[in-house]
Amino acid sequence: MTEARPILLSQGRVIDPVQEIDIVADLLIQHGRIQEIAPRISSSEDTNRIDCQGMWIVPGLVDMHVHLREPGEEYKETIETGCMAAAAGGFTSIACMPNTSPPNDNSAVTKFIIERARECGNCRVFPVAAITRGQKGGCLTEFADLLAAGAIAFSDDGLPVADPAVMRVALEYSRNFKTLIISHAEELSLSRGGAMNEGTASTRLGLKGIPAAAEEIAIFRDICLAELTGARLHIAHVSTAGSVEIIRAAKKKGLRVTAETGPHYFSLTEDAVDGYNTLAKMNPPLRTEKDRQAIIEGLRDGTIDAIATDHAPHSVLEKECEFHLAANGIIGLETALPLALDVLVRQEGFAEADIIRLMTGNPSNILGISGGSLDPGKLADVTVIDPEREFTLTTEALHSKSHNSPFLGRTFRGRTVLTILEGRLVFDMLQHAYYMS
Repeated sequence: MTEARPILLSQGRVIDPVQEIDIVADLLIQHGRIQEIAPRISSSEDTNRIDCQGMWIVPGLVDMHVHLREPGEEYKETIETGCMAAAAGGFTSIACMPNTSPPNDNSAVTKFIIERARECGNCRVFPVAAITRGQKGGCLTEFADLLAAGAIAFSDDGLPVADPAVMRVALEYSRNFKTLIISHAEELSLSRGGAMNEGTASTRLGLKGIPAAAEEIAIFRDICLAELTGARLHIAHVSTAGSVEIIRAAKKKGLRVTAETGPHYFSLTEDAVDGYNTLAKMNPPLRTEKDRQAIIEGLRDGTIDAIATDHAPHSVLEKECEFHLAANGIIGLETALPLALDVLVRQEGFAEADIIRLMTGNPSNILGISGGSLDPGKLADVTVIDPEREFTLTTEALHSKSHNSPFLGRTFRGRTVLTILEGRLVFDMLQHAYYMS
C-alpha cells in the first residue's frame, strides 16, 4: 500500500482535553502519525493542506458500545457498514458487543471480527467478548484465550448475568487478567415482557412497563460485588436518576466503577414513544424528564464518564410491527456528536472540551486502548468537526445498513466533516471544497 501523503490541517481550533489544549493552530500528520501542533507550520508541495478555519480538530472519537451484528445478522449491519457509519460519525475506534450469532464467546469469533475490520480499514474495532458461554449466564468463557485473540473487555450485553455468584467469579477473574467487566444492568424478573418505561405514559398506551428499579437493583448488586472483589466495573447505558445516584455514591466510596450513557437518554424521554413509535423502543427504555435531567447532571459532574451510542441496527422486519413485538434499539453512530452539540453544548451549556473528553479520552482510558489524544508521535486518529454545518437526517444520507432512528427528519447543526485514521482520510465530506492550493 502506498503511504498516504502528509496532511496539514490548517488554522482549526485544536481541542485535546488530555493535553489541556484548546487553541487555534496547525496540525501536521506524516507517516501515519501526528508530527506537530503549532501556531503555523510550513509544509512541502506534496502535503495535502486542508483549511480548517472555523472548524474543530479533535482526537478521533471513541465509541465503547456498538453492535455490529456480524457474524449472523448481516442483513441488519455488517462490520463494513458499521465501520462506514462510524467513520461518518467521526469515530476512529469502536468496541463491539458480543451478542452476535454465534456470540463472541470464543477466540475464533474474536479473530474473525478483528480480521474483517482490518480488511475494511476505515475504523479500528475492539471486540468485547462474552462473560459466559453462549451468553447463557452459566459457565464463564475462557478469558485468557479471548484476551490473547484480541478481546479488550467482557460483557454479556444484551442480557444481564443473572446469577450473582457467576458475576462475582467473573469479577474475581477479571482482576487476575487486569481486564474490565461491563455490566448490562437489568433485573429480568422486573423487566421481562416490558415494552417501555413504567409510568403514566405506559398506562395511557396500554403497554407493560419496565420500572426504573429493574436497572437500579442490578446496578446496586454489581457495585456491591465490585466492592467485594476489588474489581473494575463499568456500567453500560445508564438511564435513570436512581442509577446516577447509586453510581455517584460508589465513586464517593472510591470504588473502581465507571459508567456510560447513550445520547438518546439525554435527548429524549418516554414521550417519544407516543403513537406507538417503534423507532423509540429500546432497552433500557427512554425514561422521564426527571431522569433525563439527572443523566445530564451525571455527565456534568463526572458521575457518568462516557457517551457511548449503543448503536443497535435493526431492519424494517423488526421495527415495522406491533410495538410489543418490535426489537429494542436504535442506531446512533451518525447522530451521537450532533446530539451532544445540540443538547449538551447549546442547551445545557457544557464546554466543548468536556464533550470531546466524554467521547475520546475517557472511553479510551476506561477500555485501556490507544487514542483519545493528539500527542505528537501517536497514530494520527483525528476528527474534524464543523460546528455550524446544518444537515437533515435522512435514510439516504445514512451509512449504516439499517435506518432505525427516532431522529429521522430532524435538522442538526454541527457534524463531522473529516475523519482520519492512522494518517489516512477515511471520511471526507468536504470533498476538497476547503482544501487550499
